[in-house]
This record gives sequence, structure tokens and C-alpha cells, in this order.
Amino acid sequence: MAFTAKDVKDLREKTGCGMMDCKKALTESNGDMGAAIDFLREKGLAAAAKKSGRIAAEGLAVAYTNDKNNTGVAIEVNAETDFVAKNADFQTFVKECAQTIIEQNPNSVEELLKMNITNQNKTVESALQEKILTIGENIKIRRFRRMEGNIATYVHAGGKIGVMVKFDSDSDVSSSDDFKSLGKDVAMQIAAVNPQYLNKESVPENVVAYEKKILKEQIINDGKPENIAEKIVEGRINKFYKENCLLDQPFVKENSISVRDHIKLVAGKLGCKLEITDFVRFEKGEGIEKRENDFADEVKNLIK
Repeated sequence: MAFTAKDVKDLREKTGCGMMDCKKALTESNGDMGAAIDFLREKGLAAAAKKSGRIAAEGLAVAYTNDKNNTGVAIEVNAETDFVAKNADFQTFVKECAQTIIEQNPNSVEELLKMNITNQNKTVESALQEKILTIGENIKIRRFRRMEGNIATYVHAGGKIGVMVKFDSDSDVSSSDDFKSLGKDVAMQIAAVNPQYLNKESVPENVVAYEKKILKEQIINDGKPENIAEKIVEGRINKFYKENCLLDQPFVKENSISVRDHIKLVAGKLGCKLEITDFVRFEKGEGIEKRENDFADEVKNLIK
């Protein structure tokens, strides 16, 4: 079956693939548009397999809520370069993944990949493969967290850090301006200060024991006797809590009070019970060892 330049153009618009790839696909499929699309998808799967070993430490770490702000998700989707984070197709894919998580509540990335994107007749995995094909980089859905309650979110620097905070209350306060302001302030504090725990009760015993051990050794090295050192440690461990536990941290907008006390003030103003029960902070590429290419070697590889 013959094909025309218009067929090549149509296939390119449908798939986002390069003109030469589209021409080859139509040639291999004897001009059959459906078979050509399948050919490119199959090629995309092969390309994705080749790209899967590449380091993906860029991309987006973001957080979204549903219309009622009673369900939210924080998600990190990685790509190889920071240019991809500005790609509209990539941003749309991340939002579609988030919406699917909010509405279908998968338990893992693997389960999410098998689900159909909300309101679409394609799986998340097939959409991911298409993005790898059209964008030309390794793309991975790295992690996500979903929460239900009174949810507040904050995205820093266009997707460098995504924060989600869950508040429990005895009334629905999610639409209140005071709650929205509180949620944003707390989420921004989490983004900036990066607390490791919610409160001192949530710090694992082994972590507390280790910190006390280090503090005690420091005090003894300063010349204090062991029995005195133990008493000083109990006082200094509170500094650890204030630095690492969200509710014990000084509130960034008014550091004379703690985050816990600020929440109590807002709860009193709203006339309800209000407390933070969970939060998550995803930073793009956190913990991923980034590739450091030698520029001279890159140039040599380009001209080979």
C-alpha cells in the first residue's frame, strides 16, 4: 500500500515521533497507519529497554490534591535532564499519574503501571513507554504517597520539591482561608527546613540512643564527669528534637513559638480541633547518584 507525505505528517502528529521514523514505520507497514503506530510503539519499547540503564535524576517532584482538598498525592517522576521538566507532555503525564493515584489508590508503583489512566483507555505503563519514545529519555515513576484528610500541598521551584501535609480535624476546614494559609505555611516550612520526623514520639528509639551516645562522648571529651554528662545530655537532646521534629521546630514566620503552638492558635480561631498527623517531602533526585560526564569526552564521542 502506497503512502503520501501527508500520511507521514499525520503519523508524526499522532505519535510525536521524528519524520524519518514515521516514514520508516509506514514503509515497514506498507502504508497501514494502525500498523505503523504499532511499529513505532514496538520500537519505543525497545528504545525504553535501551534507555532503562541511564541515570534519571532530574524531572519533577510535585504534590496535588483533588477538588475538595480531602485527598492528595506527592509524586516524583524522574528523567535524565532538567529540560524535560519543562516539557508540556511530561508535565501532563505526571499530572495524569497523580490523578490516577488519587482516584484509584494503587499500593505501589508496579500496581500503578498496570492501571488505566483515569478517563483514558491506556495503561500508565503504555503511556510511559510512549513518553520515552517521543521525548527520547529514560523516564521513571520513582515514588508516591497518597493521603486522605484535610490536605495541604506546596511545590517549590517548579517541581524541585513537593510537599504534602495531612491535618486531622473534627470538622471540614479545607475550604477555610485560615486553614489554607496555615497549610501553605507549614508545607513551605517542611520544604525549607526538611524536618525528619513529625514529633519526638515518632523518632525511633535507636536514633535517640545514638544521638545521646554522641552527645555524652562530646561532653565527657570536654572534661565533664560521666554522671554530670548524663544530666547535660537530657537537656541537650531537646535541641535535637527542635531541629528535626516538625511540631517542635520554631515556626518560620514567628520563631518565638513552635509549629505546634501556631497550629493551636489557628485551631482556636477556627473553633475546632486541628493537628498534623502526617507529612511527606519529596526532593527531585534525592539519594540518586548523578552522572558526571567529562565535557571533553562528550565532545569526542559526538565527533566519532
